[in-house]
Amino acid sequence: MKSLQFVILVSALCITMLCNAGQEVKQLSQTQVLSLLNAPKAEPFVILDVRSPEEFAQGHIKGALNISHDQIAQQLNQLEQYKDTIVVVHCRSGRRAQVAESVLLANGFSKLHHLTGDYNGWVAADLPLVK
Repeated sequence: MKSLQFVILVSALCITMLCNAGQEVKQLSQTQVLSLLNAPKAEPFVILDVRSPEEFAQGHIKGALNISHDQIAQQLNQLEQYKDTIVVVHCRSGRRAQVAESVLLANGFSKLHHLTGDYNGWVAADLPLVK
């Protein structure tokens, strides 16, 4: 039974990867994200932090929405309103963000961006955090 579940999971991931092969998630630098945060008339956007709630509680980018990467598929109804909005995805170092981005791409999110350097890069650049 577990091997069947594994095969189904791997197959679903392969299909998702093939469907998303032509779509690219654009990178946004820390400076660009900071500019969005500080611009009084910026295009609507959301910062999606896909780290765990515990990591998020230890510090996060102001205004970020926290949905763990392993809950993105189950929380799509909460994210539906952002389908045509700039969504800047990040995690601690990038791996979990890629998982979340794949799910979002497969579900029609059209303006996905990835925060260059993720949370670690943001902290290393000594940019503002909410703690």
